[in-house]
Amino acid sequence: MTRRLLLVALLAAGTAGAADVDWASAQLVTVQLIDDRFVPEKLSFKRGVPYRLRLENRGRETHEFTAPEFFRMVTARNPEVLEQAGNEVLVPPKEHKELYFVADKPGRYALTCADHEWDDMKGEITVD
Repeated sequence: MTRRLLLVALLAAGTAGAADVDWASAQLVTVQLIDDRFVPEKLSFKRGVPYRLRLENRGRETHEFTAPEFFRMVTARNPEVLEQAGNEVLVPPKEHKELYFVADKPGRYALTCADHEWDDMKGEITVD
């Protein structure tokens, strides 16, 4: 099995509860990835609530929405959107991607753009 297929299979195995979620009621949260910043840079979610996270790259370069600890504790409807062993969502310039998820554990989680962290492209995700 290829590495990518194995990753998708492993992530899908953790989404058994995803079938029980009313994804039609998922709350839309849009984040713009602009060169050198996230807008908004602070995100807040509630545990157990379904979300549709829309990541829009408004910049000139590819950006990553990198949050490994956060992604490890969510149940994703479409885990195939995740890259780098499930650590991030990669969004090319002028494109968007969406991740449907339910947060399973409260906490504070670091958010970075892996390629632009040196330029302070950082944020924070809070789950209550």
